[in-house]
Amino acid sequence: MLEACSVSLLHKTDSDIWLNGERSIDDALSRGTHLGIGAHQDDLEFMAYEGIAACYEMTDLWFVGVTVTDGRGSSRAGPFKDYSDEQIREVRREEQRQAAEIGQYSAQLQLDYPSSELKGDQRSNVTRDLYEIISRVKPSVVYVHQPADKHDSHVATLACSIHALRQAAEEHIPARVVGCEVWRGLDWLGDAEKIPMVCDQYPDLVDRLYKVFRSQIEGGKRYDLAVECRRRANATMFDSHGSDMWESVAWGIDLKPLLENPNLSIEAFIQEKTSAFAADVRDRVRQYS
Repeated sequence: MLEACSVSLLHKTDSDIWLNGERSIDDALSRGTHLGIGAHQDDLEFMAYEGIAACYEMTDLWFVGVTVTDGRGSSRAGPFKDYSDEQIREVRREEQRQAAEIGQYSAQLQLDYPSSELKGDQRSNVTRDLYEIISRVKPSVVYVHQPADKHDSHVATLACSIHALRQAAEEHIPARVVGCEVWRGLDWLGDAEKIPMVCDQYPDLVDRLYKVFRSQIEGGKRYDLAVECRRRANATMFDSHGSDMWESVAWGIDLKPLLENPNLSIEAFIQEKTSAFAADVRDRVRQYS
């Protein structure tokens, strides 16, 4: 079902809320255990599949999805090449609703921010919307974008997410906060620091979720192939000596230290990781030079 958003919950009057079953928004959010926050329609399905699969067909675990941007700036080609910004927005909104229904989410919220506002002076409104959602869900696990992502909207969404999680931390701190791969992988991260998110479960569900996003896949971006190939490459390229432990795995980075130490900047956090990577490369080359 669809529910008009409450002004007290979200800033944008055209925000879209999809609910699983005849529940109120508060009930749908409060039963959530896994929360995914993505910049664009389809980000959740490609980056937070671990959480979607963990909750699928369960009665005590529920996935709640949040999509921040409105979809108007999406690439379009093939059958969608002549779609206007408003037409592609509605197509992408409906695709995300369908994904939520297929994945049996508890709720899917689309905040409807233009990317320019997310990256500009409306970030505080995005943060407040996310805080309102987080404070109602009180999730055990949160999936967000990772700091080394190369997409500006993803990093802006991450920053808003961390600010909102820090504001909510007085009442609740999730057990896990995972930064996820999208527009840059995490294979460079030290092996001891990688969070393996195994994606082997429900291969039919994976395929059905991919196929929902026709506007992108048929419109010139084969995200379905790219994500699956990355996950399979991660599984095989993880250990050069041992046999594969998984068929499909996405890497995550532990972002909980950003909540435990609110004075730690996102910049300082990720620079420490990239510096460790640079030192590892340098030392290995130096050893054999």
